[in-house]
Amino acid sequence: MKIELAKKETIHFIGIGGIGMSGLSLVMKAKGFKIQGSDIAINKNIEKLKKQNVKVFVGHKKQNIKNVTIVVISSAIKKNNPELIEAQRKKLPIIKRGKMLANLVSLMKNIVVVGSHGKTTTTSLVSSIFEKTSLDPTIINGGIINSIKGTAKLGKSDWSILEADESDGSFIHILPTYSVITNIDREHMDFYKSMKDLKNYFIQFLKKVPSFGKSFICVDDKINNELIKEIKNKNFYTYGTKSIANFLIQNIKQTKDHSKFDLIIKLPNMKKKIIKNFKIPLLGIHNIRNSTAAIAVAYTVGISTSDIKKGLIYFKGVQRRFNKIFTYNNVDFYDDYAHHPTEIRSVLEGVKNVFANYEKVCIFQPHRVSRLKDLKKEFTYCFKHADTVILCPIYTAGEKIKLGFDYNNFAKEIIKNSKVKLFLVKNNLQLAKFLKQNIYGDKIVIGMGAGSISNWIKKLPELM
Repeated sequence: MKIELAKKETIHFIGIGGIGMSGLSLVMKAKGFKIQGSDIAINKNIEKLKKQNVKVFVGHKKQNIKNVTIVVISSAIKKNNPELIEAQRKKLPIIKRGKMLANLVSLMKNIVVVGSHGKTTTTSLVSSIFEKTSLDPTIINGGIINSIKGTAKLGKSDWSILEADESDGSFIHILPTYSVITNIDREHMDFYKSMKDLKNYFIQFLKKVPSFGKSFICVDDKINNELIKEIKNKNFYTYGTKSIANFLIQNIKQTKDHSKFDLIIKLPNMKKKIIKNFKIPLLGIHNIRNSTAAIAVAYTVGISTSDIKKGLIYFKGVQRRFNKIFTYNNVDFYDDYAHHPTEIRSVLEGVKNVFANYEKVCIFQPHRVSRLKDLKKEFTYCFKHADTVILCPIYTAGEKIKLGFDYNNFAKEIIKNSKVKLFLVKNNLQLAKFLKQNIYGDKIVIGMGAGSISNWIKKLPELM
């Protein structure tokens, strides 16, 4: 059933300060809907919403939805939320963010990016390419795109470029014209319960791509390959470094400032084509794959090679994706969102390739007790391309779950399995003290995690 929204409705977002929720609410406000919302504390997203005259309540109270007609929630909202309970009592329509997004863009030509890792960067790269054309797409992303200084933008054309969140399965409500699957990994298993269940959701999503559209699947990913074998309708192209890829990556060259590569394009009933010298201001093979996904989409919809190359070379990046924050004692400090073992390994591998003669120091803050419990073994092996790990306390994200194992023993397993030096810190003050005493010489420092670690890194210069 499609949800028909009239402009007279008052739509309340519970948790409006979240990246995805704030972006969607801004686009809906720009389209003329009456929007309000609430969150537990003020952040940059809320400050931006207030500048756009969106009413935001700080704190969750049932009174906040007094005159509301529709409520939007994300997967982060707990069942005991007082606004959610009140909405249920009043029998208001309660819609998940993914479903609201699906209905908002249902009449547009959509490029939808899904997957466990790389979604935000890939969506941003596609957006950067489109911005070099006369097309003016609506963009809704899961991270702050530096070029638009936000997570979302209402465009004037009938194109939309979306990052779809797979955490609660709601991405299958979106009807994509074109879709990208970056990879599939063991993540959000509190919802999916099994890898088979997770794969089935992606298969359902792929089936929604129409015959006049296309899906783009990274063939370098193991579970993506399992997915490909199960898809009867072969309405997709592949990309990656494997020789079977339709968009085949070759001749990779990486420096501290950029990566270069060529593409061999092999499409059915078309002559093989070689396009040389794509250049991106990003490090790591994972970002070359993300860029190739963006190229494949743009090439297929008919964007010229010159516009594609311009969109990539002038890509201004995404916040919290290996961003340099400051320099101390001639040592550069970076901030990255990596919080899953696959992401951590990819970032460190990329850093190792271009900072070969530097000591790599990784400041890691685990995000969610449930994730650490589920992927404990994988975490102990993912720091192999680092030299030193500084392990911070777990950022629980409100989870009241017992860890079930000794944190000191977990630290020892990282030392053993990743072959690194490791230091435990209890808080940001202890972190600053340790770094002040130990950071000098040929080192590079990368803060990683999805919790408060980003703010810790940014405030270090005040404490050191």
